[in-house]
Amino acid sequence: MPELPEVETTKVSLSPLIGQTVKQVTVRNASLRWAVPDDLNQLVNHQLRSLQRRSKYIIADFGEQQMLWHLGMSGSFRICQPEEELRKHDHVIFDFGEQQLRYHDPRRFGCLLWLDDNTQSKLLNPLGPEPLSEVFNSDYLFKKLQNKHVAVKVALMDNHVVVGVGNIYATESLFNTGIHPAQPASSLSRKQIEMLVIEIKRILKQAIDLGGSTLRDYSNAMGENGYFQQTLLAYGRAGEMCINCETLLENLKLGQRASVFCPQCQPLKKIKKVSMPKVKST
Repeated sequence: MPELPEVETTKVSLSPLIGQTVKQVTVRNASLRWAVPDDLNQLVNHQLRSLQRRSKYIIADFGEQQMLWHLGMSGSFRICQPEEELRKHDHVIFDFGEQQLRYHDPRRFGCLLWLDDNTQSKLLNPLGPEPLSEVFNSDYLFKKLQNKHVAVKVALMDNHVVVGVGNIYATESLFNTGIHPAQPASSLSRKQIEMLVIEIKRILKQAIDLGGSTLRDYSNAMGENGYFQQTLLAYGRAGEMCINCETLLENLKLGQRASVFCPQCQPLKKIKKVSMPKVKST
């Protein structure tokens, strides 16, 4: 699934379309995660004014109308010449005259929706802060995790805590800070949380600089692959040697997601139980 760096890279790669006017919209298959609106022809003769990212959503501003785009698990946008052959899973085509923007999604878990009050309240308002913003800091995360007894990796992938820290980047951040992915979130020390916030920001910035991760078929709107996967130290490397201590990396499932870790460098700390004083019976 495309994560925050891939969505940010996609958004940037779409920037050549800003300022261009929609000539035609064609919906070849409206059956995505939610049905594609049947009135997309409202965009005809409207200019794409700006593109923003919120979490894993791209907000496309067409002036009077705004759209919310999500890539789902296998979605991608591609800027094409009109004469280029359509692919089987090119579901929606925005024609800008000399160029077309095609939404391609084999598994059809993505979405293209109008950004109205209902969509805003259901999909955007519940989201936590952006991980690269100043709001996401050690004070915030320390307070947020105090009463969360789930595994720290599960907490980091909770969009109500922080958005966009998906499986790849949570795995790498925990490996680099020596924190076991199953460690209860509430048990992390202030120092561990400070290191974790710094590492999450560093990892995400590096991934964006490298164009995201192409593990299967991800590419940006220009058809370019990402290269962050070449730097992975833990994700996808179960059974290989840890680069730090040469212990074999192990894998466990947390929240139905694979979580690779080094049992030597990321020990699971035991939580001390506080014994309650015995009450004398009278």
